[in-house]
Amino acid sequence: MAERKKAGDPINIAVVGHTNAGKTSLLRTLTRQVRFGQVSDRPGTTRHVEAIDLDIAGQTLLRYFDTPGLEDSVALQYHLKQMPETLTPPDRVRALLDGPEARGVFEQEAKVLRQMLTSDAAIYVIDCREPLLPKYRSEIEVLNTCARPIMPVLNFVRSEHCREPEWRELLAAYGLHAAVLFEAVAPFVGAERQLYEDLSVLMRQRKATLQTVLLDLDRQAGERRAASAQRVVDTLISAAAMRREVSPETLADAQAKEALVTAFRAELVGSVRRCVHDLLQMHGFERDDASLEVLPWTSDRWASDLFNPETLATVGRLLGRGAAAGAAVGFTLDLALAGMSLGAATALGAAIGGAVSQGWGQAPRMLRNKIMGIEELTLDNSVLVLLADHLTHLCQVLQARGHAAQDTIELRMAPSSSYRKALLQLLEPLQQARAHPEWEHRAGQSRDHSRRREALGQRLAHAVAEVLDVVQPTGVGN
Repeated sequence: MAERKKAGDPINIAVVGHTNAGKTSLLRTLTRQVRFGQVSDRPGTTRHVEAIDLDIAGQTLLRYFDTPGLEDSVALQYHLKQMPETLTPPDRVRALLDGPEARGVFEQEAKVLRQMLTSDAAIYVIDCREPLLPKYRSEIEVLNTCARPIMPVLNFVRSEHCREPEWRELLAAYGLHAAVLFEAVAPFVGAERQLYEDLSVLMRQRKATLQTVLLDLDRQAGERRAASAQRVVDTLISAAAMRREVSPETLADAQAKEALVTAFRAELVGSVRRCVHDLLQMHGFERDDASLEVLPWTSDRWASDLFNPETLATVGRLLGRGAAAGAAVGFTLDLALAGMSLGAATALGAAIGGAVSQGWGQAPRMLRNKIMGIEELTLDNSVLVLLADHLTHLCQVLQARGHAAQDTIELRMAPSSSYRKALLQLLEPLQQARAHPEWEHRAGQSRDHSRRREALGQRLAHAVAEVLDVVQPTGVGN
């Protein structure tokens, strides 16, 4: 008989299914532990039962057990049917486990059945691409003999070879009417919540524990979203604040000028790399999950692609006249300051709205630079928008990416009217950072945490959250 469970004991769930159905992949996604187990296309990768806990607030609420694949369910079903009819189905399984076959011909199957009997429920992972062969019918019957609640999870349903309707019909024939669609590589939005909600229906006596898990899922998602938006904003503010003075001597020396521009671009690339790595970590992924091959904006090609005229022209068309107007105001302000007194320049700057683009707070410095022939190297608005586009897309893709995915992440721009409007709304507040080069966060230097920078960061974080609402990933590795 199964041991009576205490209220505070974790819920034990066996994850079962045929070989290479995606059991380990599913557990990686549910637990956010990308290193758990071994995921491979080779059959029978998992050979032993492995446990993995889901902890909330320091307490283990769920304990999953990754089991080997059922290899010969037809023979196993036949063997169980030969046992005395006076035995209940679970007793037949126990008799099998006590016999020599459990250490011989059915050794792998015995590991699965033993775990089923000691678990509170089972998640039955199905590869929907597989044809409905007799061995799978036998597999379902064998699992049912353990008399445990079973929640089918239909995997690989996005495949063109998916046989979801046939599998649903087969499951219903054996009393398994509820099934969850859950891509281990790229889960459907809400699939994880649906899985736990359905489990709470099957396990009403443990509903309170499963509801705690659901609440924590919502909390984690909200925290990841807020932290991601804030990290993106910090990078955008730092990029907008980047400003390097260029002396007349450097401008006259082509080699020195090229070296300065190269170093400037390299610092920007490094800043974005750090942001990407932080975003991956926030979502429980490894650095290599954002491929340097697939994502040119995080690769060595990004330095050229980011400033490529064709790339920036594409962004200019996306932004429309609004961004062009902002850039033009900044250029006009620089020209207008030449040869004017500070008072006159201030009046002119106020009249043409210089704060909209380059930030009027830097007028004295710009006047000094004009007098001394010093120019400044900054980022164009189109570059800032390109950064915002890529980083918000990355956040959105990570939210829908399973932790079993082995292919690289691919992002594509998908402009829409609401998306364009949300991006443009980021530009105006970002212009404030242009007047504060001290707001740039440079590697190895102390960070600026002034009240004005923090206030701008909070304002922009709300705007980025709105962008995340309208941006949908159009490419996910799978």
